[in-house]
Amino acid sequence: MLDGLLEQQTCLQPTEIITDTAGYADIVFGLFWLLGYQFSPRLADIGDARFWRTDPEADYGPLNGLSKGRIDTNLIAENWDDLLRVAGSLKSGTVSASDFMRTLKSTDSCSTLTKALTALGRIAKTLHLLAYIEDSAHRRKILTQLNRQEGRHAVARAVFHGQLGQLRQSYREGQEDQLGALGLVVNIIVLWNTIYLERALDHLRSSDRTIAPEDEARLSPLQHRNLNMQGRHQFILTEALKHGAFRPLRQLGYSTAP
Repeated sequence: MLDGLLEQQTCLQPTEIITDTAGYADIVFGLFWLLGYQFSPRLADIGDARFWRTDPEADYGPLNGLSKGRIDTNLIAENWDDLLRVAGSLKSGTVSASDFMRTLKSTDSCSTLTKALTALGRIAKTLHLLAYIEDSAHRRKILTQLNRQEGRHAVARAVFHGQLGQLRQSYREGQEDQLGALGLVVNIIVLWNTIYLERALDHLRSSDRTIAPEDEARLSPLQHRNLNMQGRHQFILTEALKHGAFRPLRQLGYSTAP
């Protein structure tokens, strides 16, 4: 995931990364924070999560019994220069995030750098846990984003139906080609749906139909049941479409009576 963020060649500057429960760890929180991202996973096992504190004498009231783990801030300070070098290497592309994680796993897991990065991650994770528990709007935002991600994955699986969503190329370049083509087709579907959803809404408004804002907010360009994924396709446009015309909207025969 970090490889994709750091290597993406767009003008987008994401600040918060929302994922499902799988794959998170203290050191992952540390890496994301070090690189300037807010890592916000949905935590299904939050009841078993450990909370950490930097000041053993601080009074957190009802949370005193919950935050029993102590973070050694001196360890972070002593290794701060090394942590910054790690962030610089990842940002500049000198080393990839996946290669760095493999290096940490293949070497001594109790190295000073690993401990410092883990301690840093525990601070970020504890702050996320507190926000996740206390702020219902924050939880809804995470769930909404995850639903959008799953909607995108559903479209990709539908497009990639012949291989059941599996990459069959055994080498990285081939997998990247497959992913690139898949991403292009999914983006085309999203663009097409967006254009025609907007045209359908404009048509309804011009017909004096009332559209509830909450209904419009739930519309998604990630639908694909209106598209045929099978068979042979010929992309031959009529002269009208070549010059910017639109396909006619389907008439569903709705009634205009109140």
